[in-house]
Amino acid sequence: MEKRELVIIGAGPAGMTAAIYGRRAGLDVLLLERGAAGGQINTTEEIENWPGVQHATGPELGGMFRDHALKFKTEIRSLDVKKVELRGDAKIVVTDKGEIEAEAVIVATGAYFRRLGCEGEAEHIGQGVSYCAVCDGAFFEGEEIAVVGGGNTAVEEGLYLTAFASRVYIIHRRDEFRADRAAVERALANPKIVPVWNSVVERIEGDGAVENLVLKNVKTNEVSNLKVSGVFMFVGQSPCDECVRGLVKAGKEGWILANEHMETSVEGIFAAGDVRSKHLRQVVTAASDGAIAAMGASAYINEQLHLRSALLEPESVTAFFYSGADADQARLSNEAEKIAKEKGKENGKKMPIIDGYKNNRMIEKLGVALPSVVELRRGTVSKAVKVASEADLAEALA
Repeated sequence: MEKRELVIIGAGPAGMTAAIYGRRAGLDVLLLERGAAGGQINTTEEIENWPGVQHATGPELGGMFRDHALKFKTEIRSLDVKKVELRGDAKIVVTDKGEIEAEAVIVATGAYFRRLGCEGEAEHIGQGVSYCAVCDGAFFEGEEIAVVGGGNTAVEEGLYLTAFASRVYIIHRRDEFRADRAAVERALANPKIVPVWNSVVERIEGDGAVENLVLKNVKTNEVSNLKVSGVFMFVGQSPCDECVRGLVKAGKEGWILANEHMETSVEGIFAAGDVRSKHLRQVVTAASDGAIAAMGASAYINEQLHLRSALLEPESVTAFFYSGADADQARLSNEAEKIAKEKGKENGKKMPIIDGYKNNRMIEKLGVALPSVVELRRGTVSKAVKVASEADLAEALA
């Protein structure tokens, strides 16, 4: 089976940035992508909020990311990732072209906007049909536009769009919004917002760009036209989490839960970009996630290599295991370091001091309690002594 240090799934802004940072950290990086490099930004006609680039199309920016990653000799492979599995200590990435064992995995698979599914929607994406107010709102300065949806996102983004548009129609299939009361009150108090109740979009029309929406009243079946220059769809967004669904912890609607270091609930698996639970999904926040995830993966891989060389490969070794999350155990680790330093001077051997809180899988593999002094022979525990005080520690290491 092919073995790699860092496997990144997804070549959008998060994945590409992770690849750049991973390669600069000296890691062996394999970037997997089933589509075009750049991810979702390839569907955006114009991008004006990427710092340092005043204007670019989505495909242009995606190409810049790809070229930057290739500059550092990132291997980019086109294939479909089916799932990520844990087999003992190994993380296996299962693809349609074989299996890859990875020291660490970064899931940067992004998210997708739920489409309305009406006639003309697909044809006008990037030509007046948008799924991101922050990305595209400024392009409709002084124009009349529509928002489709009735939840918090639709109402709040509709309010945001009033900063640019002369009028914002919010089209909802019911006779009241489902958003929070405060958001609804703000929206209905804004003179630029016009609710269109009990209506659905049947068809989007326009020669090139959006020019007209064909609406149908769900109560009366009356069909009408609404002249607008753009329409923003806010009928929901979902994570592309299929490859790790059920493996890592997820929040509401499947968004992957990750901490500020981009660590998921599974040691050695990181999440970055739109696939994780977060407040703002933008190119710049995805890139930030990717950089943090790569640095976290680098630290994790280096630690795993250290653990193997320090614990599993020597003929025999004595180590102290503790939890860095416990203040008393952390103090014991300081004492262990002093004893290890003195013993090292005597016999020329180093005693590994391992934070089991950070290296939980190693603790599970060895089956030791914390805090403990452990003797290992060729990676197998031959003796483990639980310690509760400095006296216990000194006796166990005597």
